[in-house]
Amino acid sequence: MISTLLVANRGEIACRIFRTCRELGIRTVAVHSDADENALHARVADATVRLPGAAPADTYLRGDLIVKAAVAAGADAVHPGYGFLSENAGFARAVLDAGLVWIGPPPEAIEAMASKTHAKKLMGLEPLRDVTETDLPVLVKAAAGGGGRGMRIVRRPQDLDSALEAARAEAASAFGDGEVFVEPYVENGRHVEVQVLADTHGTVWALGTRDCSLQRRHQKVIEEAPAPALPDGLAEELHTLAVRAARAVDYVGAGTVEFLIADGKPHFLEMNTRLQVEHPVTEAVFGIDLVAQQIRVAEGHPLENDPPRARGHAVEARLYAEDPANDWTPQTGTLHRLTVPEGVRLDTGYEDGDSIGVHYDPMLAKVVAHAPTRAEAVRKLAGALERATLHGPLTNRDLLVRSLRHPEFTTARMDTGFYDRHLPELTASAPEPHAPLAAALANAHGRSRFGGWRNVPSQPQTKRYAIAGEEHEVHYRHTRAGLQADGVRVVHAAADLVVLEVDGVRRKFTVARHGDEVHVNNTALRALPRFPDPTAHLAPGSLVAPMPGTVVRVAEGVELGSTVQAGQPLLWLEAMKMEHKITAPVTGTLTALHATPGHQVTVGSLLAVVQAT
Repeated sequence: MISTLLVANRGEIACRIFRTCRELGIRTVAVHSDADENALHARVADATVRLPGAAPADTYLRGDLIVKAAVAAGADAVHPGYGFLSENAGFARAVLDAGLVWIGPPPEAIEAMASKTHAKKLMGLEPLRDVTETDLPVLVKAAAGGGGRGMRIVRRPQDLDSALEAARAEAASAFGDGEVFVEPYVENGRHVEVQVLADTHGTVWALGTRDCSLQRRHQKVIEEAPAPALPDGLAEELHTLAVRAARAVDYVGAGTVEFLIADGKPHFLEMNTRLQVEHPVTEAVFGIDLVAQQIRVAEGHPLENDPPRARGHAVEARLYAEDPANDWTPQTGTLHRLTVPEGVRLDTGYEDGDSIGVHYDPMLAKVVAHAPTRAEAVRKLAGALERATLHGPLTNRDLLVRSLRHPEFTTARMDTGFYDRHLPELTASAPEPHAPLAAALANAHGRSRFGGWRNVPSQPQTKRYAIAGEEHEVHYRHTRAGLQADGVRVVHAAADLVVLEVDGVRRKFTVARHGDEVHVNNTALRALPRFPDPTAHLAPGSLVAPMPGTVVRVAEGVELGSTVQAGQPLLWLEAMKMEHKITAPVTGTLTALHATPGHQVTVGSLLAVVQAT
């Protein structure tokens, strides 16, 4: 029996595994990088071990240090979570060689399926060798790992070499393996997968289907179970193919077989030999704990002959600290507040006051809703996200709510091209029009009741706020009757709650303040000085870093004096294990270039200047 378990991971998945361990009475051990010393997963574990020496982004790829940590902490089992070393056969062998229990499939099964090129050969498929015009578009894809890293779509032959180079670099950074391959790119298909669970006694369960078609940068955003509106018989066919794939490699434990559905036919993508990020929707529908099942299987317990029955529908949304309207740029800073209404599941690696750094994936949490029907589950999740409290860096919350309510999603007509078609409408700015006034009135409440009131009429009080980069100015007055503003009736004004009546309708505005940040319901504002600093500006055409990161390369041929076109890639930053392209804002001449490969930059650092022509 396992008594102490080390999780070779961080963040949300480590916290989620620890939760099951506590329920089972298993002691827990966390490992952490220097950047994660105070992270939630390190705080909640029974014991922690620092992983020394490596850079924060690479720490969790040091299998030797992790095995050493497990032995030192007295752990008798290791769970890899997802990402990092979860599909690394060498790490699995090292765990087993150290006399520890590996919560995962045999190393041989990982080797057979973790390389996507080998997995495709097992399923009778071959990658493209010589790409011609007729093969386009194609997808360059990392052979190891997942999460969309190391993927590039190529639509023109002349772009293939640069895509291969970029994919290799990103895959090597994320997984320690730069092998990539090329396969046909099926546009606008549906991404459907099957959860499998196998024991050491020959039983393999197929635990239904999941649809993961809503993706950005080949990373899943919204997932659900079961996959809706599949053609007759397709779910059963996918179950059969998934079980066949698992049996082909003598699989043990939890795994996922992924397919792309086009014209009603399945195309095998890969088998992930680990727990998936989206496993909670399967848990909700089947009423099981997949982590507990993984542990039971690793202890040698048999599965029942048949899996439990599926009940209802579940939908999961991944909440990211990112700006979807600005090329999904990751956001950093302090997460002041994160809460969701009761009735939905929240899996997170953060607590109020935690810092969102630059070294790791910007996912804040997963929010999961389960209900008897799909329509009810989707409505429940959208409502919960809309009412969630999120104070801190910009997130994709509004995008998630609008996606869940989009008619293409509610009628199950979505595919992997959903955001390519609808991103502009889903990210259109729609701030609460009365949020600046509510913020100003809440701020004014801190004075005495008649503070600011004068017997002689005077100019109204003025406050300025920025919302999504746009400036808003509001006016109000202190009167004998209290605070007043044009066009509305101020029913109540306190530091944390303002009630306004507009056209006979009363609306409540909750207000929270964190330094210059003000949050009014779901709208984030920044208080501006009354008199702007006239010197606070950059030259036209300036390119500044949208995030902290490292300059990984400058585009070939780009140098001082170069003529560049609007939208032309100039350089690439690496942050949170992904590359982010920085493009010319206008057509013109490059008059300044402050970025060189390896250069560390902070938010707002001047990278280059393009003088318009």
